[in-house]
Amino acid sequence: MANGRSDILRATQVILDEQNREVQAVRDRQLLSVVSQTGTGSGDIDADFGLDQKFRLVFVRCHFAGGTGVNPFVMLLDSAVGPAYDARLFTISQAGANRDVNLRVTGEDLLDPSPWTFDAADRVRFQWANPDGGNMTWGLTVGMALAS
Repeated sequence: MANGRSDILRATQVILDEQNREVQAVRDRQLLSVVSQTGTGSGDIDADFGLDQKFRLVFVRCHFAGGTGVNPFVMLLDSAVGPAYDARLFTISQAGANRDVNLRVTGEDLLDPSPWTFDAADRVRFQWANPDGGNMTWGLTVGMALAS
């Protein structure tokens, strides 16, 4: 009787181990998948992005079309923990006509724990004042991936 139970426990453990490997493989694939969120407009940029789960920033692209002039393009953290933890993350001093934004997180900054990792309720906010609102349009794309 004890041998039968041991065999059942071993077989159950084999099945559980296989299920754990499958779940981990799905999670590994999710960590490599990039989710893109977009925004567009012709006025100022004041847009925030995030995911329902812990995430890391992978890239930011913003194309400006028409019009003239440039202004600072600012990336901020809107922390879920509260305003004491909000922070300016990055500033491109001149973005606008003929000066697109193309920020790509690479190398060690992609690996967890990444300095570009945010909690589930955090938001990454982008701000830019359009110097030629009647003529210049913009398209903003933010790439994010789940973080462990």
